[in-house]
Amino acid sequence: MAAESAFVLSLAEQQAVWLSLVVALRSVAFSLPFAVLTAWVLSRGRFWGKTVFDSVVHLPLVLPPVVVGYLLLIGFGVRGPIGHFLYENFGIRLAFTSEGASLATAVMAFPLMVRAIRLALDAVDRGLEDAARTLGAGAIDRFMSITLPLMLPGILAGAVVAFAASLGEFGAVITFASNIPGETQTLPLAIYQAIQTPDGDAMAARLALLSIALALGGLILSEILARRVRAMTGTP
Repeated sequence: MAAESAFVLSLAEQQAVWLSLVVALRSVAFSLPFAVLTAWVLSRGRFWGKTVFDSVVHLPLVLPPVVVGYLLLIGFGVRGPIGHFLYENFGIRLAFTSEGASLATAVMAFPLMVRAIRLALDAVDRGLEDAARTLGAGAIDRFMSITLPLMLPGILAGAVVAFAASLGEFGAVITFASNIPGETQTLPLAIYQAIQTPDGDAMAARLALLSIALALGGLILSEILARRVRAMTGTP
């Protein structure tokens, strides 16, 4: 019974797991369209300042997550310029909420999606698009019938990897959304609290194993989906 109970999650642990999944899913769903657009601009665009724009997009990969959370707090906090506008005009408060946790994870995972989608887009044979153009296909038709199917493996891979990374985001979330049980306490934050709690080793171990399993499952799913889409579209 003791061994069995060691693998049974408490209500607080279940809330942390569920909240992590919701936050990660919401962050990916919100940022994926912008990631596709950004990847398209970086891959196909020719404009002054492209290198700077590329660096800004990938900045969260090299910045400490706490710094990202602090910048979000300054900009999207109730007293920040964007956060104050949203709160005063629409009653939307992001700081210290689950929505804010989703925003923080979305910012941290955004470069991962952009990078994966851009690599897939760079691999698309532009000769196919040029041939479609000569046959009279418009820009939207070329994108929907040729470019999108060929870059779909990169989109799926980027989305799943970003989802897995969002499950493990800690620094940006705790800085911008805090560690509120049932509201913003995701898996990493619950593990951190368990480590700081006397006799919390068992809880930390359970949640750590679950976090590893979820992340590993996401990576495996990403590879499976990418292979199936490549097989369907005939891409290498």
